[in-house]
Amino acid sequence: MQRTGFLLAAAMLAGAMALSPAKADYRSGAGAPPLLLSPDLTEPWVLQLQPHRRQMRPQVTTRPVMRQPQRMERVRHMGVAPGAAPQRKVQRQVDPRFLPTTVAYDGKHKPGDIVIDTEARYLYLIEKGGFARRYGVGVGRPGFEWAGTHKVTRKAEWPDWRPPAEMRKRQPGLPVHMAGGPKNPLGARALYLGSTLYRIHGSNEPWTIGRAVSSGCIRMRNEDVIDLYNRVPVGAKVHVL
Repeated sequence: MQRTGFLLAAAMLAGAMALSPAKADYRSGAGAPPLLLSPDLTEPWVLQLQPHRRQMRPQVTTRPVMRQPQRMERVRHMGVAPGAAPQRKVQRQVDPRFLPTTVAYDGKHKPGDIVIDTEARYLYLIEKGGFARRYGVGVGRPGFEWAGTHKVTRKAEWPDWRPPAEMRKRQPGLPVHMAGGPKNPLGARALYLGSTLYRIHGSNEPWTIGRAVSSGCIRMRNEDVIDLYNRVPVGAKVHVL
């Protein structure tokens, strides 16, 4: 009975307050003040109660962040001005197919002869026992091809270069004479062929080995022409095919 009476009294008090709110004196402490919440305070709760509104929030990306300051430090450390992309040094190398090797040989030429296959870009020094030393070479470009048999009439170390008048006419600016040395187009060694202007010689452009680039001469890497020079005597036959 007591509990029922208590609940009935509480309900009557709430009804009276709803019917005559002006009569309540909240400042006197006789009743609890009304619970008024600011919309700003309720907003987080509203967001939780309405999942569809959370989709409007910015999504967090997992894309990696570029660390520009660190990249700039690396560039500065390399001696390049900030903001400039570091340049790669171009490495010019000989195709491995044209590096020297020993191969089997069963052709008609004799040991000590030199055979140059201009189409395949190979020079063969025929040896005894059915073998040949093979070197990669550069040959005459289109319009400067030739074939024939000659003898090595002279050999020279770090030869001087005197471009023929015809070559200087085709390429104005070439010197009349250039002393032998690392910058000389004839390279470290030269084997002169008969009474012609053609030679088997080294090159200061080894990356051109295996190509048709010369004015008719047979060019080799410096280390290869030195090896050939030490094996071939004056008078050796050279067959250009």
